[in-house]
Amino acid sequence: QVQLVESGGGLMQAGGSLRLSCAFSGLSFTNYAMGWFRQAPGKEREFVAAISRSADYAAADSVKGRITISRDSAKNTAYLQMNSLKLEDTALYYCAAVFAWSPTNVFRDQSQYRYWGQGTQVTVSS
Repeated sequence: QVQLVESGGGLMQAGGSLRLSCAFSGLSFTNYAMGWFRQAPGKEREFVAAISRSADYAAADSVKGRITISRDSAKNTAYLQMNSLKLEDTALYYCAAVFAWSPTNVFRDQSQYRYWGQGTQVTVSS
């Protein structure tokens, strides 16, 4: 089984930056594509960004240009760097993992992910 543990959230200033981490354990990280999703209060969980095994990536339009998603196989960790934080970035951020046969597959649909972390809260204030 895969375990995912997010970290790096907290109270942030609008305009600032943060880096979320997702520590992966249990199986081979290099066989899994990773994704980041978020859920704001009163809203559905939504796609933020995803990265393939070979580091191809996709991002939601709402964050495109402000985020960098990456992965480090030596540390079994995926990252989400967010810049120019906005109030509307306030949400519970989840990382997720899915076994990927193809190294280039990027998964945007949360229903495709099998494993989920518990989430890390990001609150952006003015």
